[in-house]
Amino acid sequence: MSQEWPLWEVFIRGQHGLNHRHVGSLHAADAEMALKNARDVYTRRNEGVSIWVVEAAHITASSPSDKGPLYEPSESKVYRHPTFFDIPDDAGHM
Repeated sequence: MSQEWPLWEVFIRGQHGLNHRHVGSLHAADAEMALKNARDVYTRRNEGVSIWVVEAAHITASSPSDKGPLYEPSESKVYRHPTFFDIPDDAGHM
């Protein structure tokens, strides 16, 4: 019986960036193998300075179909919007 290795999501931080960005997925037996395979597959031209691998089974994500109910509470928090505050004229461009 053949069992498929777990799926890992790969995030790379570029040489000139501060954020890690999702670049793809791969299958690997464990985290160490996933990290090495991610290095070989996604940083062939030395474009990264840091790699994150996360087993896809451990990611919890919202569904696009839940967008309305998920974000609805923020609509009642007008203080989070920049239009809620008066900006003094001498503050300049913001």
